[in-house]
This record gives sequence, structure tokens and C-alpha cells, in this order.
Amino acid sequence: MDRPNHHHAGLSPDLYPRLDPYGRGHLEVDGGHKIYWEQSGNPKGMPVVFLHGGPGAGANATHRRFFDPDHYRIILFDQRGAGRSEPFGEIRNNTTQDLVRDMECLRGHLGIDRWIVFGGSWGSTLALVYGITHPNRCLGFVLRGIFLGQRAEVDWFLNGMHRIFPEAWGKFSDFIPEPERGNLLQAYRVRLMDPDPAIHMPAAERWSNYESACSTLRHHEHTNSGSSRGALSLARLEVHYFENDIFLPEGYILDNIPALTHLPAVIVQGRYDIICPIGTADALKAAWPKADYEVIPDAGHSAMEPGIRSALVEAMNRYRTQITP
Repeated sequence: MDRPNHHHAGLSPDLYPRLDPYGRGHLEVDGGHKIYWEQSGNPKGMPVVFLHGGPGAGANATHRRFFDPDHYRIILFDQRGAGRSEPFGEIRNNTTQDLVRDMECLRGHLGIDRWIVFGGSWGSTLALVYGITHPNRCLGFVLRGIFLGQRAEVDWFLNGMHRIFPEAWGKFSDFIPEPERGNLLQAYRVRLMDPDPAIHMPAAERWSNYESACSTLRHHEHTNSGSSRGALSLARLEVHYFENDIFLPEGYILDNIPALTHLPAVIVQGRYDIICPIGTADALKAAWPKADYEVIPDAGHSAMEPGIRSALVEAMNRYRTQITP
């Protein structure tokens, strides 16, 4: 069901003001990884954990601003290999199951019993897998730009988006010499895993620019996915996860969603999301009938598009009274 198009400046809540964390640190987990975490907002508030996209994108200061800081205890962390976690860009001991275990490790470390799980794109995948594994630790979900980790979704990203963004895909594929273009994932993997920055950095930037160019309804040339360093972790970890079928059996999330359907959920989806097309969100809603499903009519994939941004803030504002710990 589409929501009315009232997401315009001044009519809907936008992000909360900037705020600084009141606590942060690095948590040592298994496999030689240390994950960066931080908390902001109300130390006695309702806990919410933010799951960034990618894999490999990392969390940033803007992500704190989806949540009312008077009501929520806002937990952000950088997943293995991403952002401020160490070692940076590391693919060893880096699987979906490792990330789920890290979330449990962090929850225990922070003394949290249950939390709201908030994630978009790859963050929605991780949120759902975490929820399936630990439903008794979840108070509810806010999910945006749904990605279920199926092979067809990965193939669409690598090969299908040229139907909508031929120019961006052309730059993405032309980077690879013609004889290797039959398998772009393999060709990019070889370059991204090369230890020489002269080889892996140009590949990372080309990969990251492709994703950025396809992320919004109206693309601006200055839009990109952040620093060169961020491009490397994003590209390297996406290739690693894509090559390994997201470390999930095909259809795993939809097959196991009944474990979650008693919990509240809001699904926010851009009508013109090309990275994670709306059919996937539709399939999730069909499997989770009680979920609140909001289609934003004038948006693509990015959480920062005005309609999506305000729908996410609204969802968390509603949860202030709808969810009690």
C-alpha cells in the first residue's frame, strides 16, 4: 500500500540535530577482529542498533540522527572490515554469521536485554538474519531498501542495472578488459584483493562510483559514497559477500521469516529503488503481513533521499509509544 506523497520539506520530520556519542570503544571479537562501537542519546533510553549497508560501508555521524535522542539509546557500530573496525578491509573470518555473533557480543558487552534493529540495504539483510537467529533479543524492526541476499538480486546489481543506468554500468564494465567482462565479479575480485594500492584503489573507486550513481532518483555528479578508503572496504567486502552467496542458503530469509512475524516491523521502500528493486520488499511484506509497508513514491535507494529519510524518522517516532521494552 502506497503512503500519500507528503514527504516535502517542512511538512514531515527530518533528521534530529547533530549529536556526539557519550561512549565509544573497540570490542575484541573472534577471528582477530576488533569492532568499533559508540552510543549516543539517552543512556537510560530504549536501545536501538543501527546496521550500516554495504557490506563494508561503515557507520557515520549522520546515522545517529534518525532517532529521538531524548527517547533512544542509539548504538552504532562498524561491521568487520569496515569504518573504524580493525583490521580494515579484512575479508578473513568475515561472514554473515560472524556479524550476527558480533551483534550478540556487543549487546552483551553493553548490558542490553533487547533492542530495536534498524537497517537499510545490506543492513536490512543483516537485521533479518540476526532477528531469525535471536528473535527474543529484538523489540521490533525498521527496514529500508530491502535486500534478501538472493542470487538473482546480486546478478541484477552486477549485470541487470544497465537496463536503467547504461552509462553508469558502462563505466563499471569498461574498467575491465574485454576478455574478462563475462564475469565482472571475478574480474573485480582479482583487482580488489591485489595488495598493490595502484591496482586495488582504482577498482574500488570504479565499483563505489557505480553504486553511488545508481542510488538516488536524481543523481548529482558530486554525489559519491565517501572517501577512497571507504570505497575500498565497500567494494572489497561486497565482492567477498557476493562471491559467497552472502553466506546464506538460497531463500534462507523468506524461508525462516515466520520466526519474526510476531514482532513489529516497518518496511520503507523507494518506488524507484534500482539497487534493491521493490519486488523484493513486496516479497518480504507478503511473508510478513503485519509489517507496516511504506512505499515512497519519489525516491530511489538512498536513506538520505528526503521522502525515505522522513519516513524512517517517522517510523522511529511512532515506536516511541508503540514499543515498550
